[in-house]
Amino acid sequence: MKQIALYGKGGIGKSTTSANLSAALGESGLDILQIGCDPKHDSTRMLMHGEWIPTVLDLVRERGDAGIAVDEVVFRGYAGVRCVEAGGPEPGIGCAGRGIIATFQLLERLGALDGDVIVYDVLGDVVCGGFAMPMREGYAEEVYLVTSGELMALYAANNIAKAITRLSARSRKKCALAGVICNSKNMEGEEDLVREFASMINSEMVACIPRSRTVTLSELNRQTVIEYAPESEQAEVYRRLARTVVENDRTSIPTPLTIDELEDLARRFVQV
Repeated sequence: MKQIALYGKGGIGKSTTSANLSAALGESGLDILQIGCDPKHDSTRMLMHGEWIPTVLDLVRERGDAGIAVDEVVFRGYAGVRCVEAGGPEPGIGCAGRGIIATFQLLERLGALDGDVIVYDVLGDVVCGGFAMPMREGYAEEVYLVTSGELMALYAANNIAKAITRLSARSRKKCALAGVICNSKNMEGEEDLVREFASMINSEMVACIPRSRTVTLSELNRQTVIEYAPESEQAEVYRRLARTVVENDRTSIPTPLTIDELEDLARRFVQV
């Protein structure tokens, strides 16, 4: 069983990438479990045709975890992908990782934390208490950084790389960096910039996902690209990513950049 986690700056497209990755993996016949950890609880929505599924944290708050059955928290979406939303706190109240901890504990008790691939879609805010939990507790064994060529996205990815380096030495089971995914913003030189960034932090760019109107149309129709436009080039991009994830056995401990190195890198590729 592979346990992978997608991390990156908020709004960079982790949930879109995760949902399409899961759909492509499910389409190939694999047993996939996708767990979203975000108060917005929208990680799995496109897999569920727009349905907002109940969150584990809401159910635990209402009833405690003793009486919760597996079919109340695990919902089957497109291509048989099993979908779970950890949920989060009320606005203005810190989570400290309770959502993801409660989710892991409940799924383990119910015997539902299994499958060929578990995809964790984790809130990208590095000051969030739940941010490091999948890595710290040994669930996120292979981490993929999702970034564009924008400086702030690279800054967040570099910070996450720092966390991987730190936590890889402390976790119950080792977590490591499995690659960098460029979710393009259509910047000039962006693919080369992200590829160079990946190389400099001791990893590699495993996919470059072009910005596409097909993604927008798919989400307006409450579907993943894989389902809405299965013959499109964009769907094939996600399928190639799925094959890469399944076959990828190269992981590394990252070597994060200093802020000066990061800014110098960005200047080399951005036209001014």
